[in-house]
Amino acid sequence: MTHTTAHADNGHLSTVQRWSSRALHWLHTAHQHNRGHRLDGMTADPADPNSTYKPLGECALAASLILREGVAGADDLRAARSLLDSCWRQLQDGDLLYERQLRHLTLTDPLELYAHFFRAGYHHRPLEKLLAEYADLCAPHVVEMVPNRRLAVANARRITGIGTEPDWGRLAEQTWLGATPEPWAIDWKTGYDITHTVFHLTDWGARPKGLPADLAAYLRAWLPVWVDIWLEVGQWDLVGELLIVDACIGDPVCGPEPFRQLAAVQHDDGLTPRDSDTVTDDLHQAVADHEHTAVVAVVTGTLTLSRALGAAAASAPA
Repeated sequence: MTHTTAHADNGHLSTVQRWSSRALHWLHTAHQHNRGHRLDGMTADPADPNSTYKPLGECALAASLILREGVAGADDLRAARSLLDSCWRQLQDGDLLYERQLRHLTLTDPLELYAHFFRAGYHHRPLEKLLAEYADLCAPHVVEMVPNRRLAVANARRITGIGTEPDWGRLAEQTWLGATPEPWAIDWKTGYDITHTVFHLTDWGARPKGLPADLAAYLRAWLPVWVDIWLEVGQWDLVGELLIVDACIGDPVCGPEPFRQLAAVQHDDGLTPRDSDTVTDDLHQAVADHEHTAVVAVVTGTLTLSRALGAAAASAPA
């Protein structure tokens, strides 16, 4: 019985690793070929941050977590570093972030993006100095934003060491998840709000104890239900985000089946569709539509493998 279980676990982890690695290399190829033309004419004030600027930060996040966790193979590590280098160059080695922050005192996205590069060893000293100066002012701390976004800013400050430590418990209480409301009240947008609350409280799984115990218990009870619901309706991107949560809160509760289904819908070239809608044949539009889901696949796979391997090492006989 023990041998059979171990074999099944190894098969599950192989599925996770293959799905995540293929998504990473799809992302890397897309950036090598500049599909989507996100960077043409990009400045410190992009006309559409969601289609030009924000995706760079998301790719940097995924790559930085691969390097942080250290469980990927040599090819994936090289691809992650190459992707980070490409994103950093496209941000003009951080100058674009500096200029954007200099022009806009209360914008938080330069800090949030910079944190992903900082995590992986990239530095822009003038930006760090500017962020430290702004952290002493009142205005950046009272910008009105949704609660889980405030957690994102707090975690970026924690990663970079800029600013004072916030009251994490109070920040958590202000979120939807912090109230542990009726679980059937969840909707698509709230699902994403929940995931991001967990990501930032735990620093993408590095600090699982950063999630209050009552919230962790609530998630362990309801994550499998929510995952089943969004699997049934084909919302693959949200399923992936919920599986990241599963990797951030301790012992996973969702099992191997969601990963099997996500791997089954992945295309031969590594694209994982965001939902069950038909994927366009236009390569540039396909990247625009499904890049976020590739990022989610990379992060999900990286954290799931890291937690599984760490748990196996911890339980191995001395």
